[in-house]
Amino acid sequence: MNEQEKEILNQFSKKRSNLIPILQKLQETEKYLSPEIISEVGQYLDISENDIYSVAGFYPDFRLTVPGEHRIGVCLCLGCRLKGGNDILLALEKELGISAGQTTGDSKFSLDRVTLSGCFGSSPVVTVDNAVVDNMTPDK
Repeated sequence: MNEQEKEILNQFSKKRSNLIPILQKLQETEKYLSPEIISEVGQYLDISENDIYSVAGFYPDFRLTVPGEHRIGVCLCLGCRLKGGNDILLALEKELGISAGQTTGDSKFSLDRVTLSGCFGSSPVVTVDNAVVDNMTPDK
């Protein structure tokens, strides 16, 4: 674990209730939760790695693999699903040759399911890096 990661851990008390904020902060810095980070957090909070993986695996915003250079997120909130969000996800999976939650072999793109709030009027929505592309269609 590098110095920056250690500094992040030291910002939090060693309470189990700090697990999610610690994971969020570390992922913000490192872009994903590596096995080394999971191990260090487990030691710091005295929690098993299995428990941490269970929490990280439950929340779709946590990444357990190295993300691609560009992150594509397909919104699957109710409004986006009703307007074709699933079709857009399928089209991107086909185009990129990966499934949601994966990264292309050349590490250029990661594809994720996301849930954005308040986008009903402009749905379906896709995010590319942090830019929002609204009124998306499978052809776009």
